[in-house]
Amino acid sequence: MEISTTAIDSNSPSVAAIGSTRHIISFVYFTFVVYLSIGLPLAVLPPYVHYRMGYSAALAGLVISIQYIATLASRPWAGRISDRAGAKVSVIWGMGACSLSGAVLIAAAALHSIPWLSLSILLLSRLVLGVGESLGSTGSTLWGITSAGSASTAKVISFNGISTYGAMALGAPLGVVLESLWGNPQLGLASIGLLTLLIGAFSFALATRKSPVPVTHGERLPFRDVMFRVAPHGFGLALGGVGYSVLATFVTLFYASRNWTGAALCLTSFGLAFILARLLFIQTINRFGGYPVAITCLAVESLGMLLLWRSTSPFMAFCAAALTGFGFSLVFPALGVEAVKRVSINNRGSALGVYTAFSDVSFFLTGPVAGAVIGLYGYSSVFFFGLVCLLIALGIAIVLRQVQGE
Repeated sequence: MEISTTAIDSNSPSVAAIGSTRHIISFVYFTFVVYLSIGLPLAVLPPYVHYRMGYSAALAGLVISIQYIATLASRPWAGRISDRAGAKVSVIWGMGACSLSGAVLIAAAALHSIPWLSLSILLLSRLVLGVGESLGSTGSTLWGITSAGSASTAKVISFNGISTYGAMALGAPLGVVLESLWGNPQLGLASIGLLTLLIGAFSFALATRKSPVPVTHGERLPFRDVMFRVAPHGFGLALGGVGYSVLATFVTLFYASRNWTGAALCLTSFGLAFILARLLFIQTINRFGGYPVAITCLAVESLGMLLLWRSTSPFMAFCAAALTGFGFSLVFPALGVEAVKRVSINNRGSALGVYTAFSDVSFFLTGPVAGAVIGLYGYSSVFFFGLVCLLIALGIAIVLRQVQGE
């Protein structure tokens, strides 16, 4: 259902209030719920499928990665729903999908005595959660931007990212704690499903009570046109995200190959630096523009990846990881601000969906490609691979700035 009112003017007197941090958090909260739902089973499912159910490691990996396939496939659809029916509708459906995935996860745990059926239902749960991620995160971001005004685009995207990584960081250990509390893998998995269901249902009810934002009427660009306009920024984002992907996926193995301890501290330093930079420097995007900030951040991230590749001690790797997180922090919002400028206001949901899909592709493909690099050249080479990708992303950002006259 479309609302025939004009879009919020970001220059109106009310923008200072509606663009406040508290107001924005009330929308990106739904992104937090989505990624908490994703994080809860993240560290539990692979060993459950491999060791408890007796399936191969490859199939255990598929249980995790199939969610990203569903997310990637449904991103354009989520964008169209946000543009045409409204961001609130997208969020409501997303919360419903997250809640449903929890219910299906409970069913998978209950049917553990029939392995093939339990695995099939488990895969269904992951697919539903992937669709919920698309609907919830895309709708939440657009809802926040439309409500707070276009001047707050960078701020909304930034806090959205903090919600994403913060929820994943909280969800994974919480899921492990829930599983260990019961002393029974099936009950542990069911408890994760129950918590996901309850959080999703509560957030569904919360979303229905929030005021919708106007749906802007106007020409809807075909998907291929939106893709064409946003793709250069998306490629920059995808390559810029490789640094994070290789660090998160392979730093533990890198430390083990050198008989170092404290790999988890690398991830902690990355996360803390990431959040600190977003909180301190998000206003630089509005002040200097998206491209200059993206170029600076990619340069800093490249330096961090270079130092990680050449690390000779755990402390050096710790500092390099922090530098990488600090640089990566504003890449998404900086390029995202420029990406949504390429389309009219009534196509922003589709643009955000397409843009974010590139990060999904990056996270999905980096693991196997980087794993092949490690197989050929050793563990440290994965960070050189990340460095090359970051330098290409830096080149894309520089060219975009020159071509578009920023």
